Amino acid sequence: TCFLEISSWCCSPETRLPSFRQLVEAESAQILLAMEESKDVPKDFIKLKSEKLSVDEVSELVISPYCGAVSLFIGTTRNNFEGKKVIHLEYEAYTSMAETEIKKICRDVRQKWPSVKHIAVHHRLGVVPITEASVIIAVSSPHRAESLEAVTYCINTLKASVPIWKKEIYEDEYSWKENKECFWANSEK
Repeated sequence: TCFLEISSWCCSPETRLPSFRQLVEAESAQILLAMEESKDVPKDFIKLKSEKLSVDEVSELVISPYCGAVSLFIGTTRNNFEGKKVIHLEYEAYTSMAETEIKKICRDVRQKWPSVKHIAVHHRLGVVPITEASVIIAVSSPHRAESLEAVTYCINTLKASVPIWKKEIYEDEYSWKENKECFWANSEK
């Protein structure tokens, strides 16, 4: 690319070549660009926690100057299920296995959508009140199609393969909910 840029530089009339200063500036600019790109290597942010989840925090993790799209999925606690009033949800997890499975999901995303830059998957454990987030997934990519498809894949695969269990607490009873997508639920029937 250096030869293509020579025509835009001020050249000395005798040589028609760029000056030493211009060459040093161009090389410095290329080094800075390479350093910036190396700082923005693809990253996965996985967190299981009992504190309230923050959409702003999760979306900030995946922002990149190289990406024009950040797609989010936010799963929240609703106040009803099959005509019953839901008071809150409670989540439990086999934490180390859940983190391992989420890492596998991130690897799968990167194989299916190589342009994806950053992925964040935060899941809440313990009590989750009505309207609060149980899970937030964020994906950045240069274009929207890849990030939207990757977010959909992440939540569907998480529900199908990650050992996180949900208990719905109603006014006068509770129920452990089985994910219909979950592979081990279907294998026992």
